[in-house]
Order: sequence, then C-alpha cells, then structure tokens
Amino acid sequence: MRGWRSPESGKPLLHFLHGIGYCSLTYRPMLERLAADFDLWLCDIQGHGDSEYGSRSYGWNSNAELALEAFTQGKASYGDVPCIGLGHSFGAILTSLMMAKDPTCFGQSALLDPPLFSHGMLWAMAISSVLGIGGFSRTARQVEQRRHLWVDRDNAHAYLQGRGMFKGWNDAALRAYIESSLKDTEAGVELKCNPAQEAELFRSYPRNLWGSLKTIKVPLHVIYGARSAPFIEISAKRLKKINPHVNLHKFQGGHCFMQESPAEAATVVRNFLLKAI
Repeated sequence: MRGWRSPESGKPLLHFLHGIGYCSLTYRPMLERLAADFDLWLCDIQGHGDSEYGSRSYGWNSNAELALEAFTQGKASYGDVPCIGLGHSFGAILTSLMMAKDPTCFGQSALLDPPLFSHGMLWAMAISSVLGIGGFSRTARQVEQRRHLWVDRDNAHAYLQGRGMFKGWNDAALRAYIESSLKDTEAGVELKCNPAQEAELFRSYPRNLWGSLKTIKVPLHVIYGARSAPFIEISAKRLKKINPHVNLHKFQGGHCFMQESPAEAATVVRNFLLKAI
C-alpha cells in the first residue's frame, strides 16, 4: 500500500480512504482545506493510485485489514495525538471495518456517503458470489467497458467533464482526478486503476457489515448525499437506531458531493470532527 502523508505537526491525525476507482489525492480540493486543522494520512487501496495490485483481489475486508496494519505500524511517528478516520463510499465502509477490527484505531470517524448495503442486498450479493454470477454485475460490466486510455490529460479532461460519475464535479476536483489517477504511457495517459481489477471489487461485498457497525463505540458521523442512492439514507437511519454513537447529516449533493462542493464538504466534516475531539 502506498499513499501520501503530511509532515508531523502535532495536529490531530486524519486517516483517509477513497472510493473505488479513485485514489486519495483525487479528493485534494477537500483534503487541502482540512489540512489546516489536521495532519493527513492518505492511503491508496490495492490497485489504486500508486499501490500495487498483486496477483488477486483482496476484497473489502482484507483491504481494510491491510490499511489498518499500515496505519498501526506508522502512526507512532505523529506522536500521541487524536487519530480520526475519514472515508468516502468504499473507503467509508473500510473505515468502519477498521474500527470494528481495532476499536482503538480511531477516536471518531466520518463516513461520506457510505454504501450501507441492507441485509437483503448483502444476501443477494453473497448468493451471486456463490453462484459465480457476481454481485453488482451491471456496474461491474459498465466498469470493464470504461474507456481507460487518452492521448493526453487535456484530452482526458475534455472527455470526462460532465460525463457519468463526473457529472457536477467541481473542475478542481476533476483535475485532481486526472492528475492523480492517470499515468503516463507510450500510448498516452492511462487509468492507474485497471478497469478489470476495479470490476472485481464491484463483484465482491463487505462481510459482517452490520455486525461490525454495531460494535463501534465512538462517534460515527455519517454524511450522505441528498441525491445519492436512496438505500443509503434508509440504511443510515437504521444504523442510527441500532447504534447510539451515530450522527447523521444530509448534504445537498450526489454520491460524490465532496467532489461537487469540496469547500462546503470540508466545512461540514471539520465541524463534526473538531466538536468531538
């Protein structure tokens, strides 16, 4: 696993995990605003950013364990400061799995539009996995067909702007994606995250998700998009009923609201986290 860390300054240490298909520096417009109050530990998951893929996909739970191992081994250099978790989408779920695995790793966490799959959804994913037809098969097929090569970064910017998941993104956020998630090749610029490998994650699912969420005993701030998938809000409200440590906030935006409005998202995250330190 690779990523980026800020120099130690004595501020609270904020550990960040990204969504599928991105890398941590894709969120630079939001994170650079949070850097005023926090030191940053940005982790890129297997096959994303500059992290190696290896020979097989490790899925949700094992990637969470790898991120936890890396953070546990390296955080001591920052001294005795509060450690806080932050994640978007896939990274939000991994953050919660880290907290369940080691209740002492974070004193609190903020989950940005976490895909809190219902029990029914998880059951269907498990059956699909056993039958070999793959959960999220439609999404996985779309990902596999995604364009992954452009002549240069300007060409990539022109192609991606306003398209698909990038619709509504702040231009600085889109440029951060292009700078951090593309690599130079002889043929031009190419996605660092191989679409076939990305699709493998969409064919997997987090094991024991709700059992893990119930065990968290520190503040858990769930910030979800008003225009995101409806099941996320429904599940977030269910989570609050079963875990009294959960705080909810609806943000005006979609699944990637922090890329649409990075300054406003940073303010909401900062206010939650600083209040609970």
